[in-house]
Amino acid sequence: MELRVLRYFLAVAREGSVVKAARFLHVTQPTLSRQLCDLEEELGQKLFDRSGHKMLLTQEGMFLRKRAEEILEMVNKTEAEFNSMGEAVSGDVYIGGGESEAMKLIADTICELHEDYPDIRYHLYTGVAGDVMERLDNGLLDFGVLLQPVDIARYDSISLPVSDRWGVLMRRDNPLAEKSSVTPKDLLHLPLICSRYDVRSKYVRNPCAEWFGGKFEKLNVTAVHNLIFNASLLVERGLGCALTLDFGNIARDKLCFRPLNPVLESRSCVVWKKYQVFSSAAKLFQERLQEKFAGTDAQG
Repeated sequence: MELRVLRYFLAVAREGSVVKAARFLHVTQPTLSRQLCDLEEELGQKLFDRSGHKMLLTQEGMFLRKRAEEILEMVNKTEAEFNSMGEAVSGDVYIGGGESEAMKLIADTICELHEDYPDIRYHLYTGVAGDVMERLDNGLLDFGVLLQPVDIARYDSISLPVSDRWGVLMRRDNPLAEKSSVTPKDLLHLPLICSRYDVRSKYVRNPCAEWFGGKFEKLNVTAVHNLIFNASLLVERGLGCALTLDFGNIARDKLCFRPLNPVLESRSCVVWKKYQVFSSAAKLFQERLQEKFAGTDAQG
């Protein structure tokens, strides 16, 4: 399977048409059609449903698109790392994490390092722990910032000296806004917007599920999210209350945050693959993290 053919495949998937993709790629339509047919024959799977001039991905095609994007992203990352080799320190550092207080420490570290090495470029990916770990395992990220509890035994890690408090984001006209904190009983019958946890991952546990005890499955969940700002828009419109971390001033003129009772807090850590061979830029970032935080219950 050639990289060129994967790029052809992604172009057709994106454009939804061989004609448009051929024009974008500057190849002839017969050449592009033949390459797609050869790819389907090589994989033994039908990748497109052809309806007139439209090309729609099959289930197998959607799987290949995800893998092809990851492969080409990894190729681009590798090429960039080799191009950055030389006397001057430059290159790219790829960091993934959720919306948490820990990212403020990561942002501080990035800015400090930028003062000494301005040619390093940083790529930030936002996602829940399962998404971050998948990209880390596939080599698409150098570092992951994970919110506990999560099984990090297969990574090297540094604990960060910060905790996030869980609570409920609600409209100010909600009766619960009159309380100073919220209990499990308060939430059992309310429409809730919950943070998404990847149930496919055996390494990630949902701390809120443990806080609710055995009643989490009985909650009235109207939506799930991995970006609290977007979820706050649903809260504003009355879809429900968001079970989330305290992120400070999110539409506080219309919304308010009430912490959970009993208190629920989560610590964070930075992880990377064991025996990881870093680029010079990523190595500098790792060293700066260790200088700043290695004394705070570091692991690995």
